[in-house]
Amino acid sequence: MDVGLFTANNVWMMICTALVFFMHLGFSLLEIGLTRQKNTINILFKNVFIICMGLLIYYIGGFNLMYPGDFNGYLGFAGFGIEAPILPDGSLDLTYSEGYTYWTDFLFQGMFAATAATIVSGAVAERIKLGGFMIFTIIYVGLVYPIVGSWQWGGGFLSTLGGDDAGFHDFAGSTLVHSVGGWAALIAIFILGPRIGKFGEDGKPNAIPGHNIPLAAAGVLILWLGWFGFNGGSVLSADPAGTSIVLVTTCLAAAAGGMGSFIFSTILYKNYDLTMMLNGILGGLVGITAGADLMSPFESIIIGLIAGVIIVLGVALVDKLKLDDPVGAVAVHLICGIWGTLAVGIFGVKAGVSQFLYQLTGVAATGVFCCLTAFIILIIIKKTSGIRVSKEEELEGLDLHEHGMDAYADFRMNQH
Repeated sequence: MDVGLFTANNVWMMICTALVFFMHLGFSLLEIGLTRQKNTINILFKNVFIICMGLLIYYIGGFNLMYPGDFNGYLGFAGFGIEAPILPDGSLDLTYSEGYTYWTDFLFQGMFAATAATIVSGAVAERIKLGGFMIFTIIYVGLVYPIVGSWQWGGGFLSTLGGDDAGFHDFAGSTLVHSVGGWAALIAIFILGPRIGKFGEDGKPNAIPGHNIPLAAAGVLILWLGWFGFNGGSVLSADPAGTSIVLVTTCLAAAAGGMGSFIFSTILYKNYDLTMMLNGILGGLVGITAGADLMSPFESIIIGLIAGVIIVLGVALVDKLKLDDPVGAVAVHLICGIWGTLAVGIFGVKAGVSQFLYQLTGVAATGVFCCLTAFIILIIIKKTSGIRVSKEEELEGLDLHEHGMDAYADFRMNQH
């Protein structure tokens, strides 16, 4: 074993783990920035809960559901907890199977797991019961996310499509992370219904401005930085060639996504919409995540530009369908996640009809499974403990009713 290379790989993976952890701060700031002051504590509580419970659930069973070893390609389980890998002589196997330690692998993958629930948190903000959301998070992160992940990253049926041919490709999770959260977000906002005042009597959407756009902007920039770990760590080594091209394509797609969204929204709406540009950056990041290792710099720019346009159209589509998504999570994570996954069959070194069909199969299988499971979980919660807060609670704010706290105790703004 090359100790120097092993150490470099392991250190790089741990840095990337820290960057993905840092993304949870970015998600938190973005979400509270785009929603109203009266729900700030509630949103922060959800995001802190997600990372705490997400890691514990992933330890209990999620990791071994996602990486079950030999299994039938659809569902497998390697047991509860995580056990130290031991060599035949009884010593600890530090090399694992990928050139970094078993513990590094668990922690890196665990950071990804909680992201799926964070995506849902933004979409259902300001009107979901905290208890119901926590129950949903435990089940979805503990069962649904790792099962879908096992289909590709755990050696399941998606990874073997076409036999020795190309197979489904999702480098860092346009579908396996972002769309998994996006499908659940879509089902959740359909079941929950819109916030009070979102749609007028004529059915037209009303803007409900966020209370702190500077925080939202900070959140997006933190997420962009975190994507260095999200995509860069998915190389699974410190290989200079692999990590450098992935970081270049990731950054170019993000920049192009922001510009595409800015230009297209300005043409349509005749104003410079910062929030649309911010979501365009995220759309570009989500869009490149499936094929960051396959694209040329120019192709990554095209993917990002198209993602930016998709953001503008996606937000308008969600409104037209009378759905209420306060932070644009469906447009960013679901629609751009689908786009990024399909783009692998259109651009890059694997582009072709067969590859496009493999990508489409992965999108469809994930969509059907996630929609069905999210619907079942949420309907059961709705019929038992309830899922939406009362009108009074929504109007007065969840901070007051569910937490008895005020995010800005000595600072008052318009609450409605």
